[in-house]
Amino acid sequence: SLFGGSDYKLIYRHYATLYFVFCVDSSESELGILDLIQVTSRGGFCAELPVPCPQVFVETLDKCFENVCELDLIFHMDKVHHILQEVVIGGMVLETNMNEIVAQVEAQSKL
Repeated sequence: SLFGGSDYKLIYRHYATLYFVFCVDSSESELGILDLIQVTSRGGFCAELPVPCPQVFVETLDKCFENVCELDLIFHMDKVHHILQEVVIGGMVLETNMNEIVAQVEAQSKL
C-alpha cells in the first residue's frame, strides 16, 4: 500500500523531459488534477468559453523559468512551491489566471 493505505492515488503527466506527479486522496478527481498539471494547446483559453483554462501549473512554470527544465525545479524549489501555492490554497484550486500568478510571483521576488 502506498502511503499507509489504498486511500491515495498517484496522478502524473509527462511534459517534455519532466514528469509531474501528484499524490491525492481517493476522493480527488483525476481529470481535475490532470487539468491542473497539463499544458493546453489553445494558448491558455478554453475553446468553449473565453476564460483561462485551469491547465496552468506547467505553463506558469514555463513562463517564470523561460523553458522550465529539471535544474530549474531542483535549484529553485522555493519558487516552484510559491507558484503551486498561488494556484492551490488549502487543498482547493483558487487561481487559474496565469498572468495573475506570474504577477504575484514577481511581486514576491521583489521583496
